[in-house]
Amino acid sequence: MPDPTLSEAIQEAYAHAPSDAIILHTLELRHPDFRDEAGNPTAIRVVRDQVDLTARLEADAPLNPGQMVTFIAMGFELDLPPVDTAPVPEIVVTLDNVSREIVRHLDAAAESQAVIEITYRPYLSNDLEGPQMDPPITLVLTEVEADVQRVTARARMMDIGNKAFPSRSYTAREFPGLTR
Repeated sequence: MPDPTLSEAIQEAYAHAPSDAIILHTLELRHPDFRDEAGNPTAIRVVRDQVDLTARLEADAPLNPGQMVTFIAMGFELDLPPVDTAPVPEIVVTLDNVSREIVRHLDAAAESQAVIEITYRPYLSNDLEGPQMDPPITLVLTEVEADVQRVTARARMMDIGNKAFPSRSYTAREFPGLTR
């Protein structure tokens, strides 16, 4: 089943594998406790390549929208969620040879109740003015395990099927007219 979020250029790159356009897979991890040395919100951004990548984020990105940002070269593995009718797709993400900075950020996030979001963005090496997927896939990390060599995490789509709608709960305490 084709993925309608992929741009025509990356669909062509997948189909024809041209030698002048390399697909660059990137990940961005975000959490409210991820801060730089100055205390400003930051994200962990990695690219599965041998060199760092500077590319433009989409205009509605959660952090640094529309700006050129740097993705650090790092080995990682992930299988994209299937395009099907599964209730809540889940994937496993593995980051190899993690730096102390990444472990420091993950330790800070472990002490918080907020979730870590992870966004996958594919770029083409000949077009770094924006990701080739609109919108990019955003998942929530549910389990994170770290050791000296790697970080392994399970990620899943937001489980909107189990959210209350409307989001407000009508209780007898707040609305006494509900009880008789």
